[in-house]
Amino acid sequence: MSTGDDQRTLERHGQAVEQFTDRVHAVRQDQWDAPTPCARWTVRDLVHHLVSEQLWVEPLVRDRATVEEVGDRFDGDLLGPDPVASWDTAAAASRAALGAPGALTGTVHLSYGESPARAYCAQMTTDLVVHTWDLARAIGADERLPDALVAAAAREVAPYAADLAQSGLFAAPVEPPPGADAQTELLCLLGRTP
Repeated sequence: MSTGDDQRTLERHGQAVEQFTDRVHAVRQDQWDAPTPCARWTVRDLVHHLVSEQLWVEPLVRDRATVEEVGDRFDGDLLGPDPVASWDTAAAASRAALGAPGALTGTVHLSYGESPARAYCAQMTTDLVVHTWDLARAIGADERLPDALVAAAAREVAPYAADLAQSGLFAAPVEPPPGADAQTELLCLLGRTP
């Protein structure tokens, strides 16, 4: 992969972080316990999941630590009394770690084994894109996602979408309606009903 490819990967991650950040900042105080399209997750649970994911980036990418070495560092409540500030802090740390020189080269050690760092970044981006829609739906915010992010997420997830449903972490794909746009197709692929 070229430096240009890495730059595009980082730009997409940055855009996805910005999209999620916009929705986090739109959450009203009375919405943190609201349900989301993710079964059994409230808005707070959803944001907690993304905070946790972003916090893992620094040790995995910067330090090339293993999951075992990180241990239980990110167990428990990561949001505290100010979930918005917790998100902002985690997002900034993630962006800094991924943007460091050489961060996307080599491998990272994930729960399922080693992965190219740039593939890990692409997976993180896809998760942010889909969960931005989940959060927007839950709080009544703008659900429209940028076309370029939708296209990148679809390219990323298509090869292993069936495995996601089998993992139990995602709902089974649903049939998109006739004439569905790219965003609707992506969401349906990941078990959402837009």
